[in-house]
Amino acid sequence: MTARPNLPVLPTAPPAIALALAGRAVAALVDEAMLTPKPGLVDLRGRGAHRDLSWPLMCASAQALRPAFAQMALCGLSIDDDVLLRRRIGAIGRDAERAMLAASGGVNTHRGAIWALGLLVTAAACTPDGDAGAIAVRAGRLARIADPGAPERTGHKGERACLDHGVGGARGQAQSGFPHVVEHALPTLRLARARGDAEHHARVNALLAVMAALDDTCLLARGGQPALLTAQDGARRVLDLGGIATTRGRRAFKALELRLSRLHVSPGGAADLLACALLLDSIEQGV
Repeated sequence: MTARPNLPVLPTAPPAIALALAGRAVAALVDEAMLTPKPGLVDLRGRGAHRDLSWPLMCASAQALRPAFAQMALCGLSIDDDVLLRRRIGAIGRDAERAMLAASGGVNTHRGAIWALGLLVTAAACTPDGDAGAIAVRAGRLARIADPGAPERTGHKGERACLDHGVGGARGQAQSGFPHVVEHALPTLRLARARGDAEHHARVNALLAVMAALDDTCLLARGGQPALLTAQDGARRVLDLGGIATTRGRRAFKALELRLSRLHVSPGGAADLLACALLLDSIEQGV
């Protein structure tokens, strides 16, 4: 029998930096849930394409994940061996999923976000300068390490969409170092702010930038390629017209919302990556 490696004993209480990173992760999820308007997604106006979700439920779910994010950040601070670190945060992530389901009454509110933000929180704890690109690269390196405790197949809709459509999904996004966050969401967020857009408009534009480029498995799972192309083309048109802060951009945004509503689809993968962008932006800005 192969001896199991000894895992380091961690402090009983996470230090302030781990608690702060967990707070930023929870705030990013809450901010994403409450951002309004969002096409097809839960926002302050309603449930979007979802019958089982609401913004209060999303916020309660986010709060339930705080201890897990703090533990992941603590692991990032305390474990130097990447293989052991990956194994430990994988186990914490599976516990976090159970906490999420308990808080949501069995609804999948944040499964993808646990994976993505968990990796970023862990990586941020290992990246003292707080650079978003460096954190994403570090998270990608961790994501590429196999987790022996993870099931080979989960049966989740996102996994099936990856297999059916030949896309990378949340796993591929993380393993590549979150390119849609670093190369699309964050630059769009900064550009919108620089030209004077209101903060909520800048964040909506960042979401649209991800939607325009991402092979979103949530869209693929519920509506196939037609839904994905509708979302990508519609998001791109809003941005080409100057974003949601402009009159023509708002008109195009409303048309996109209507099309997604008729298809009963939601860009949930893009929403998770927006939360990742908000987390990294918060870390970089130190606010």
